[in-house]
Amino acid sequence: MTTLPAFNESQQVATSAAKQTSTALDQFTVDLTAQAKAGKLDPVVGRDNEIRLMVDILLRRRQNNPILTGEAGVGKTAVVEGLALKIVEGDVPPALQGVAIKSLDMALLQAGAGMKGEFENRLKNVIKEVNQSDTPIILFIDEAHGLIGGGGQAGQGDAANILKPALARGELRTIAATTWAEYKKYFEKDAALTRRFQVVKVDEPTPEVAVDMLRGLLNVMSNHHGVYITSQALEAAVQLSSRYINGRQLPDKAVSVLDTACSRVALSQSSIPGVLDNKKKAMQLKQAE
Repeated sequence: MTTLPAFNESQQVATSAAKQTSTALDQFTVDLTAQAKAGKLDPVVGRDNEIRLMVDILLRRRQNNPILTGEAGVGKTAVVEGLALKIVEGDVPPALQGVAIKSLDMALLQAGAGMKGEFENRLKNVIKEVNQSDTPIILFIDEAHGLIGGGGQAGQGDAANILKPALARGELRTIAATTWAEYKKYFEKDAALTRRFQVVKVDEPTPEVAVDMLRGLLNVMSNHHGVYITSQALEAAVQLSSRYINGRQLPDKAVSVLDTACSRVALSQSSIPGVLDNKKKAMQLKQAE
């Protein structure tokens, strides 16, 4: 009888450890296909060629890991979200139907991983659960240069050494994303990584395509702000952001301009305009004198 409590206690410890291990994917990844199914992803327009090329690479027997390269703001993550939407809609080849795309959250993976080996263990647990999952999983690694060693965080130097064997054995199927400069700096210097990944260039869209991209977001933006958005507003957002905002790319800067404009209009509908409010306060101050 005296041995039963000890057995139960050890069993509870083992169960707790098993639960902790089994939640690595839940802790450190976001399920993009689940978000697509729940209607939480914005429509993706104008990236059919990039999505098609990405699918072609994923269907290969070897070297089947696409890496999206492009400047910040061109929509690399949107391309992956577009693939998630197509998977949910069933608009993919049979080999990709039912596949889950999970985005690795680098911030969570690094958070609190100050002790030596903790970062590596978290990454190993994620890879292990991807392999053991009943549902086929494609791991999306955004800002992949940070995982290879771009940020100088603890454990990142060994992350590439953890990824390379898993990629070589075909245990892990990934989609990576990074800027072209970071790709040349961190990936091209590593011949093993270069062999594992196939580049998909995501260029800045033309103004015409950027307008179409904004048009795809029109209903989402309009419903969020409760305002009516005209076609002229979409074109103006693209033209003005291209002319006056340097250092950022389409469609990101056009979306930002349109979002700000809609926010201002929504604010004006529910509050006193700034000019009138200032005059009202000035009159109140004079009356107080």
